[in-house]
Amino acid sequence: MDDCIIIGAGPAGLTAAIYLARYHLSIRLFDSGDSRAALIPCTHNLAGFPDGIAGRDLLDRMRRQAREFGAVREEKLVEHLAPVRGGFTVGTDSGTFRSKTVLIATGVINLPPPGMDQALHDEALARGLVRYCPVCDGYEVTDKRVAVIGSGEHGTREAEFLRGFTADITLVAPLETHDLDPGCRNRLDEAGVAVVEGPCGGYAIEGDQLTLTSCEGRLAFDSAYPALGVHVRSEVAVAAGAKANKQGCLEVDDHLETTLTGLFAAGDIVVGLDQISNAMGHAGVAATAIRNRLAEEQPLRR
Repeated sequence: MDDCIIIGAGPAGLTAAIYLARYHLSIRLFDSGDSRAALIPCTHNLAGFPDGIAGRDLLDRMRRQAREFGAVREEKLVEHLAPVRGGFTVGTDSGTFRSKTVLIATGVINLPPPGMDQALHDEALARGLVRYCPVCDGYEVTDKRVAVIGSGEHGTREAEFLRGFTADITLVAPLETHDLDPGCRNRLDEAGVAVVEGPCGGYAIEGDQLTLTSCEGRLAFDSAYPALGVHVRSEVAVAAGAKANKQGCLEVDDHLETTLTGLFAAGDIVVGLDQISNAMGHAGVAATAIRNRLAEEQPLRR
């Protein structure tokens, strides 16, 4: 039986692997190969990288660091998790494993604009024409022409946030009409955000801009932020008995332990800030809590 199985190999999972391996614990790190961090063209928001770093490069560095201390990443998709006496069983697409504790760091998936071709989406994302995190890269759209694809309270809040970086913001409805109550419309008016009805579609890359079709015809933007929410990948934990909020984020205590004893969580699956630094901090807290829990049950000696 392993001391800990880590599910997810993004910044949170890899940080936890580094900590736990350096605690001389026996661990497994399961990676389904679809960390959202790998999609980041270049982040300038992570301390210690003044020239920025691509998501794939960051993950590669973290994998090498974890491997140096004996943490081995296994390419497996976790399909099932269940508490058993003394720990958990973790079922994957290539075998079942047992562990005293589990740390889940499977993150979230951004919901893309409806009807956007995948190849076009990937190219636009790589070029900064589509962006998902104004906290991470709002600075990069300073004084540029920006679209927020969304509506309702979520779309309004994202447009307001981006208004701190540029005065040229347009909230475009993804469907035929906006779902905006009078309060949202007043806030958008006060912020100077243009509001355009949909449906939004016909996406294309023209030069250095993303173009789209709306009820007002063809529009061009330097960047577009889909504000359509995320899918939190917490299903495996919830099926095992862990509690989640209505958005799907797992409920945890101050030590990042879920409502299921021995199951810890870190990163975007816990709170929707979606920041690498936050995920790393979570992982450090959770990994140390796991180490201390195991030491209470049986003193760790070399």
